Amino acid sequence: MPTLILVRHGRSTANTEGLLAGWTPGVALDERGAAQAAALPGRLAALPISEVVASPLQRCQETIRPLLEARPELTAHTDERIGECHYGDWSGRKLAELGDEPLMEVVQAHPSAAAFPGGESMRAMQTRAAEAVREWNARVERDHGADAVYLMCSHGDIIKSLVADALGLHLDLFQRISVEPCSITAIRYTRLRPFLVRLGDTGDFASLAPREEPPAGDATVGGGAGAP
Repeated sequence: MPTLILVRHGRSTANTEGLLAGWTPGVALDERGAAQAAALPGRLAALPISEVVASPLQRCQETIRPLLEARPELTAHTDERIGECHYGDWSGRKLAELGDEPLMEVVQAHPSAAAFPGGESMRAMQTRAAEAVREWNARVERDHGADAVYLMCSHGDIIKSLVADALGLHLDLFQRISVEPCSITAIRYTRLRPFLVRLGDTGDFASLAPREEPPAGDATVGGGAGAP
């Protein structure tokens, strides 16, 4: 079965403003995010990518644009099932403010029980994304062969949930996974089991350096802004 390259969108204006973007329209890449997207074709130059699938949200569409311009032979597809979690009433709110919500403790420690007011549950998010991957695996293998490589550009929580699915981890453990903006995660699927062969690879280790303010113990819902 194919190898899936998962790319989280580049850093967005919502990331730098500390907002939970969700499906809020008009959330674009910031200057650094645009530079990350511009570097993506070079980082992926050695890979024979057969298809590109992206979330419909602007920040993902902008992330794959340089890759598609560099490889005009590629066909781009949009799949809502790998779009961001529907955070409902939480969308567009400050993450610092959401930290005081009782639901945030559930999101952190027991996400399989978390459902966002006016939005969807985290279980539903993982299910739709995993179903999309399984369908695309079959389609890519049918059209390009069992050794094909294809790319999906999606969002932090979606990618983390897909990694958990590939590793056989319960969704309640997925907050232990971290993927930075424009990081590359690779999962090689086989008939019996998937293999995680890259996780959150940015080629930049700046985010591992000690910071003046140590990172919080909780995971950033939707994914953080990456290295400062």
